[in-house]
Amino acid sequence: MVSRPAIDAVFEAMFILTDIRVMLRQTAPAHVLSPAQREEALALLDGLEERVKTLRRELLP
Repeated sequence: MVSRPAIDAVFEAMFILTDIRVMLRQTAPAHVLSPAQREEALALLDGLEERVKTLRRELLP
């Protein structure tokens, strides 16, 4: 059975990926990020990595 933390991590990761997708759409076609967008992207990617760590821990003990 899949744990609640794993399920939560999947949904949170999807929301983070959506935020990244929006950022990429806003900066198309060159995808050049401003300094503020770079900071936001880094924070989003850090959050995504944490969700992946949760998934690894919960799904592959």
